[in-house]
Amino acid sequence: MAVSRINKPRTKRGKRYLENRDPKVVENVKRAMFIKGGRTSDKITKALKQFYILKTPFALMLSKKNILRPFDDSNPLEYLAQKNDHSLFMFGFDSKKRPDSLIIGRMFDNQVLDMFEFGIEKFSPMEDFKNEKVTLGTKPMLVFNGEAFSVDPEYIRLKCLLTDYFRGEVVQNVRLQGLEHVLNFTALDGKLYFRSYKTTFLKSGTKIPNVELTEIGPSFDFVVRRSKLASDELYKKSKKQPKEIMPNKKKNIVRDGLGTTYGRIHMQKQDLDRLQLRKLKAFKRKFDKPDENKPENGNFKKSKNNNID
Repeated sequence: MAVSRINKPRTKRGKRYLENRDPKVVENVKRAMFIKGGRTSDKITKALKQFYILKTPFALMLSKKNILRPFDDSNPLEYLAQKNDHSLFMFGFDSKKRPDSLIIGRMFDNQVLDMFEFGIEKFSPMEDFKNEKVTLGTKPMLVFNGEAFSVDPEYIRLKCLLTDYFRGEVVQNVRLQGLEHVLNFTALDGKLYFRSYKTTFLKSGTKIPNVELTEIGPSFDFVVRRSKLASDELYKKSKKQPKEIMPNKKKNIVRDGLGTTYGRIHMQKQDLDRLQLRKLKAFKRKFDKPDENKPENGNFKKSKNNNID
């Protein structure tokens, strides 16, 4: 259902373009834009290009430099995201105080939701790895190593952001041969290690093949500098799903930890007196009722008449 717009389309092409940007029950694939700051180093330019290749075809590289300070004023960044209809962004800049910096973030409702700033300590592009690369646009498998991703609230939010950033298109079926790209994130002592691998399936003599990983790049060693997280209320609102895609709750059905399903059936109270049993003498009702002519002691004796006429 289309919402009311300020600018009405004049052509069918314009109408299709605006309808594509309207809110949907099932949203489009999240796209990322890559922005160069007013001052960038050669390392930052190459790093942005490497991430742009990983995110292709759902990516946009802005050619012009933009003087932005997202942590101080996010309005220009939000304007660019709304203009290009992109909910993910990566901003690269270089300064004396913060050399070789990358800011990764995401939007919700045309405003910044979360963003993290990383400093590049070590970087190796794809060209340094002379191995066979994966197919462009392949959906990667994501691996998160480190206790911080499950304990530290900030790293838990970072894990959610990285999953949003690199998960790609949502698919219904998965082909084994299509699982050829692995992205590994390791959190250790305030640093984030990013590695990219290609999977190779080898014969094992069984249905399950042996898997071999070959590093194909890029490779990054990041140091986490600062972050800006959304409030709990806004974050909860961003996670809300429409009722149309929520599964219908089945009443009186529970599942235990082992996957066994149990159902509860509600029945009316059953009258056991009318319960139909096997027709045996022992179950006949006349044996259940006491005989009125039968004495309580159970002895049948003839009464003697002592009257003499």
